[in-house]
Amino acid sequence: MTSVASQPQLIRRTFPVGPLQCNCTIIGDPVSKKAIVVDPGGDAKKILAVIEELGLKVVSIIHTHAHLDHILAAGEIKKATGASLCLHKEDLFLWEALEEQCRVFGVPYQAIPGPDEWLKDEADLGCADGVAIHTPGHTPGSMSFWFEDYKLLIAGDTLFKRSIGRTDLWGGDMGTLLKSIKQRLMTLDEEATVVTGHGPETSIGEERRSNPFINRR
Repeated sequence: MTSVASQPQLIRRTFPVGPLQCNCTIIGDPVSKKAIVVDPGGDAKKILAVIEELGLKVVSIIHTHAHLDHILAAGEIKKATGASLCLHKEDLFLWEALEEQCRVFGVPYQAIPGPDEWLKDEADLGCADGVAIHTPGHTPGSMSFWFEDYKLLIAGDTLFKRSIGRTDLWGGDMGTLLKSIKQRLMTLDEEATVVTGHGPETSIGEERRSNPFINRR
């Protein structure tokens, strides 16, 4: 593995979007300038402005899961960039229930096209040597995205700073969520930065030491 010190600096911009302030992340390969957009949950114009500012070519739009606040702007970003929409197949039922989700949360509904590609565990993301990790529990198809060379994890709503994702929504399961976190995420480099689905970033090491849900006996 190439060390972080000898790597060109990863292009990354994370910022909150949409009605529930989901963290959207734009990842750009520093050499090829190919990019992926993770969780475009709203504010499409803002996302597109950042892509243009960074001079990137978006090749795919990937989703940690299919709750409304992580997918609402997916259609607009696809239309503007031509990039493919990517989702784990087990969350298709949520994607197809977007209108119902919007109604439950009182959010204006905006139709989006169906996914173009299915994300699979350990699949190559095609940008910055990132790989997908299937981390079910918050939803059946929840994914995390790992960029080993840059010690960066995008965890969606699976893991938060000193907390974990909720499991009282469609398809959530606490036992499955804790298994995903302990067996798939806590085994990663403790120095890795964790971009959460909402709120502040954290690190693998901090969550190993301080997360009360993970350290519960």
